[in-house]
Amino acid sequence: MRLSELPRGVEAIIERVEDARHPDPVARRLRELGFVPDEAVRIVATAPMGGDPIAVRIGFTRFALRREEAARVIVRTDLSRPDPQARPHP
Repeated sequence: MRLSELPRGVEAIIERVEDARHPDPVARRLRELGFVPDEAVRIVATAPMGGDPIAVRIGFTRFALRREEAARVIVRTDLSRPDPQARPHP
């Protein structure tokens, strides 16, 4: 799921930030700001009628992102950490 699709108030874990093109300065900046794998993230506010921006919280920091920027962040809502020893199912 993309961060831009996450419902308000639901906590998720960041899996990765995808580059929209190469190079992608926005994706690079998101990583620099702390949008990194295994970090908890939550949408805390949204613009009226689903518009821009959305307010995102990572730790004690809040960021205002456009939905286009938030779409680069891939998250999972299963808050358990993946087991590095687990084998993928065939």
